[in-house]
Amino acid sequence: PEDFSGRNIHFGIREHAMGAIMNGLALYGPWIPLGSTFLTFSDYMRPSIRLAALSKLQAIYVFTHDSVFLGEDGPTHQPVEHVSALRLIPNLAVIRPADPMECAAAWEIALARKNGPTAFCLTRQKIPAIERDSTVTMSDVQKGGYIVAEASNQKPSLVIVATGSELYLALGAKKYFEQKGVPTRVVSMPCMEIFASQGAAYRDSVLGGPDVKK
Repeated sequence: PEDFSGRNIHFGIREHAMGAIMNGLALYGPWIPLGSTFLTFSDYMRPSIRLAALSKLQAIYVFTHDSVFLGEDGPTHQPVEHVSALRLIPNLAVIRPADPMECAAAWEIALARKNGPTAFCLTRQKIPAIERDSTVTMSDVQKGGYIVAEASNQKPSLVIVATGSELYLALGAKKYFEQKGVPTRVVSMPCMEIFASQGAAYRDSVLGGPDVKK
């Protein structure tokens, strides 16, 4: 207990204990604890995550292998429902980055959140780089949701909202609909909780009015 030279704790396969110890570190301070495991194992540490959210603790969870596509470990490691389950926890910010720019924004958000935990859900797949409109800035990404690619006529008839590894698929869908004569906007929503905290005017500017299909 007197040796603080190390930076990492090797918890092993003990997600619940990891989350509980992270809560203790966050309460005691001055550290911002960070723990990492596969996203599918977030179930094991859910009580600790929920307690961190209720206690308004600044803890960061880095969950990897976020993919609805079947990986090399089979269906036991296929987190099809875990992102939705995490988003149900009040005061937990769940961020699903699509590329390095959104990962950088995720860190900015997590380090600035002093009153609650943040969870990153990082894909296991090799996915293409995201091609954004030239007007997109880091401050846009940090708002939790933003326009990645505007409709060809600046007035979308359709808005596609995507996160994480599905964002590049949404951009492919945009090309298809534009070719069919449907002006289409693509919105990235890496963090619904942060986006929901923005003003109504900004949210409407991103998602469009009530007449726009989403």
